[in-house]
Formats: sequence, C-alpha cells, structure tokens
Amino acid sequence: MTGFVSFVSSGPGDPELLTVKAVKRLQEAEVVLFDDLSAGPILEHVSVEADLIGVGKRAGRQSPKQDHVSRLLVEHALTGARVVRLKSGDAGVFGRLEEEISALKEAGVAFEIIPGVTAASSAAAAAMIPLTRRLTARRVQFITGHGESGALPDDLNMAALADATATTVVYMGRRTFAGFAARLIEAGLPGSTPALLAEAVSTPDQKLSRHTVESLANLPLDPATSAPALILYGPLSE
Repeated sequence: MTGFVSFVSSGPGDPELLTVKAVKRLQEAEVVLFDDLSAGPILEHVSVEADLIGVGKRAGRQSPKQDHVSRLLVEHALTGARVVRLKSGDAGVFGRLEEEISALKEAGVAFEIIPGVTAASSAAAAAMIPLTRRLTARRVQFITGHGESGALPDDLNMAALADATATTVVYMGRRTFAGFAARLIEAGLPGSTPALLAEAVSTPDQKLSRHTVESLANLPLDPATSAPALILYGPLSE
C-alpha cells in the first residue's frame, strides 16, 4: 500500500501561525521530514511515536542534497506511511517544492500542499506596515538573493526590481545585497529608497532594522549571525 505525503507549511517560526489543517496533519503523521527553521516548538505538535528526520538546508552549512531529500520522501511514502514534509514559511515560496513534487509524481505517490504564512507577510506584520499601498505600491514581488551557486543570479529583471513603486521582498539576500543594491541603483532605483532588514522573523530572536537601500548595502555583515533574514524595500514608510 502506498502512503500519502502532506507538504505542510510551518510559517516563519511562531507555532501560533500554523494553520489548523497544518496542526492536524502534524498530529496524524507517522514520519516527519522537517527543515531546520521548522524545528523547535513546532515539532511539539507531532506524535511522540512519529519518526522525525531533519533535512534542513542552511547557507554556509553542510546540508542534505535535494535528491537525497526527495528519495527519503518517496521511500517512506512507499512503506504506506502518512508522511509530512514540513517546510518553513510557505512551501511554495522558494521552498524547493517543485523537485519534491516531481519525485512523488514519478513514484506514483499521492500528495497535498497545505499553504502557510510566508516570511514576507510575517515581516511586514511585525514592522506594522502593509505590503501594498493604494497609491504608491500596487505590486509586490518576491525574489531570491542567490542562485544555485550561492551568488547573486545574473538573469534578474533589473528594470522591474528597480521600480520604486513596487514592494520588493528579497529572500536569502543578505550576503549578496551589496552587489544587488549597486545594480538596483545603476538601474535607476534611488539609493534613499526605504529598506527593512528582518531577521529571525516571528521568533523570540526577531530583529527588525530600518535602513535605506544604500545604507543597508554598506552595513557590515556579522559573520557570527546565522539567523534567517530577508529584505524588503520600496514604499515602506509607516
């Protein structure tokens, strides 16, 4: 008998941001493959009888390869187990969801996707600002700050990203932001455009700091900081 996989979105870290359906699937799971950012108090919803398998990926750390994670997912599902693949934020936003879905389809394993709160929404809420504004920010765009090599992608649509009337959210972009900001300014975005650096959003270690695009680009990186961070820029004034 083939099992079933639930892709459960854990949100950015606060267990109270889990959906009711997400909690139910965690309680029913026999096997849970979880990201680093989905660990801690969120796993308290899982049955003590369930098998917990950490498969998290963190920048600068040794992490499981994607094909290994996909293979584990298929192997456990083929035992007939109820499997949860617990992903941080919203599973469909920079969560490597496509590769894992493809592996399940190839193996004939049924699955579902349970959406969740993405870090962008949580960061804006924590900063008490909207992602959209009726007259000045009618568009929101999410991008990743690094490609497969870890460097800034070289195929970015800079005209769209330099649009000062859009709210732009950069995931995993702290280490590459200096170079990204230089390209933004070259493409016409004012260096004075407001920017928000959000670290460890919705967790007890949450830190929010306000900058401009230019000043954030010049902010030294703290090598001791491993907290997940994202950057918002655009019409962000309170």
